[in-house]
Amino acid sequence: MSARKILLLSVSAGAGHVRAAEALRAYSEAELHDVQALHLDVMDYASTTFRKLYTDAYIKLVNKHPALWGMLYQMTADARTDATMHKMRRSIERLNTRALRKRIDEFEPDAIICTHFLPAEILMHEIRRGRLNVPVWVQVTDFDLHRMWVIPHMTGYFAANEEIAFRMRAVGMAAATVHVTGIPIMPAFAQPLQRQECAREFGLDPEQRTLLLMGGGAGVGNLEQVAASLLALDAEFQVIVLAGKNAAALAALRELARQHPSRLFPQGYSHQVERLMACADLVITKPGGLTSSECLAMGAPMIVHSPIPGQEERNADYLLEQGAALKAVDTVGLQYRVAELLASSVRLAQLRARTQAIARPRAAREVLRIVLEATAESHGA
Repeated sequence: MSARKILLLSVSAGAGHVRAAEALRAYSEAELHDVQALHLDVMDYASTTFRKLYTDAYIKLVNKHPALWGMLYQMTADARTDATMHKMRRSIERLNTRALRKRIDEFEPDAIICTHFLPAEILMHEIRRGRLNVPVWVQVTDFDLHRMWVIPHMTGYFAANEEIAFRMRAVGMAAATVHVTGIPIMPAFAQPLQRQECAREFGLDPEQRTLLLMGGGAGVGNLEQVAASLLALDAEFQVIVLAGKNAAALAALRELARQHPSRLFPQGYSHQVERLMACADLVITKPGGLTSSECLAMGAPMIVHSPIPGQEERNADYLLEQGAALKAVDTVGLQYRVAELLASSVRLAQLRARTQAIARPRAAREVLRIVLEATAESHGA
């Protein structure tokens, strides 16, 4: 029997959609030896102009003009899927992604999973015209349902939680097609890790209370400022700061670390985020859907800050409602909440218990199980 082919389609407008697809590919490689999974970024098959408008403009907008992005998010969420603006947008998308449709035909997948609405919209048109006879599934990557994810003619939909599934059904998605799985994250976040072992790898004191700071933003300030404000607190703890690919931030943090030996530990881009999280008593982060899901899987209490208006604000709302996070709106608020939690092991334990209660660390495995079982049924296996 030949290997079943699963095509994973993402869009590099923000990292979360790509990471969700990569998580599905990683689970497939690790656990499903009779499955061939291929991950494609739709932007690799789009025109240069379209790619710049779609990805670069989005990133610039959310970073430089977040309030404007919030208005656009709400405006498009309120518009009907058959509204003129959406029809025009979908027409432009199809014209600029013809190469993608050719690549799909070459791969001949048995099923397609989209971790962004753009490829799902493109494929909806192909299905409607009778040019594609492959089951297409959609994975929502936030704890919110924007109307752009409401795409007809899909085989099924994967929701982060019960409320998102409820919202899907409320807008007309057939109940049998909606599955509550969580958001796919890498297998490493579902593995048990030893704090002491991980701490030694990074030169940390495993017995010292540890904060992990991830991401910057206008609301709280840049990473160096945030780290300095935390180190000014009258409490004993150490701070790991993930600067990612921001070389300037990493350099500034390393200079600050020289002033705080054995307290501040700057890190650049890392493929071992799960091992850093295993060292942390508390994570300070922006509430992206993937990052939040990773923290939940690791049982890491969160203080969320600087959410992008729209999807990240809704993610933050969900975490706060579930008692898995606190929110800081500025540097002073962040200092207060960190001091409050470090002074109360009971409060910190309560947050950790809630993260563990709502975590779905094996979402990727569940998504693949559902897709492959449906594929087998459709082939009469």
